[in-house]
Amino acid sequence: MAPTVVRVGQFRLFFFSREEVRIHVHVAHPDGEAKFWLTPDVIVADHTGLSPRQLRDAQVIVEAHLKEIQDAWSRHLGR
Repeated sequence: MAPTVVRVGQFRLFFFSREEVRIHVHVAHPDGEAKFWLTPDVIVADHTGLSPRQLRDAQVIVEAHLKEIQDAWSRHLGR
């Protein structure tokens, strides 16, 4: 299961229910995708296909929606 948390333009932020315990979010875009760790700071864990600008845009979106992502993670996983 991969619930969508946020959609902004061509970016879709989501997480996989059973992937791992450390809080993170995946960002999908028609050109590629990225995974961001959310704590202690928002940092890129991995990415493929995104240009440097798209990666920066994705990080800005993640940072702007950090509380929303964390709340969705807690609700969905019961943590």
